Amino acid sequence: MNHIARFVAEIVAVILVLSAIAHAGPRSHVLDENGALALLERTLKHDGVYAHRISLDCVTYGTEETTQAYFQFVLRENHNAKCGGDPETNPVVDRYRVYRRAGKIEWLERIEGNWRPYNPAEIRWPQFRRPEQDSQSSLFFEKNRS
Repeated sequence: MNHIARFVAEIVAVILVLSAIAHAGPRSHVLDENGALALLERTLKHDGVYAHRISLDCVTYGTEETTQAYFQFVLRENHNAKCGGDPETNPVVDRYRVYRRAGKIEWLERIEGNWRPYNPAEIRWPQFRRPEQDSQSSLFFEKNRS
């Protein structure tokens, strides 16, 4: 009887370990549009990409392209009484692609027009960062004081 209980406990332990491995592995489900947008919004908020540039309450998201591989989203300034700006315009802030299977995010670097892997430090505008956030900028200010 003791052997049977031990055998059952070992089987349960193996099942729990396999379940944990399955959840830790690559995405087993494909993102739909809502899931992709939620992932993008969470990521941008978590990384504070626009923290010193624009409130995420003053940004709207739109789907520009849908393919088998990804969703392409555009972020635009929301001009209204709360956010300010000309209500007749809504300039583009940035564009992103969220890949359905991997959940990978890419960002459109507008100067060169290339899609790049998501890197919050590359997306933030340096002129909006405080010196204490960027050791390089504080060095720049120290060297260029005159």
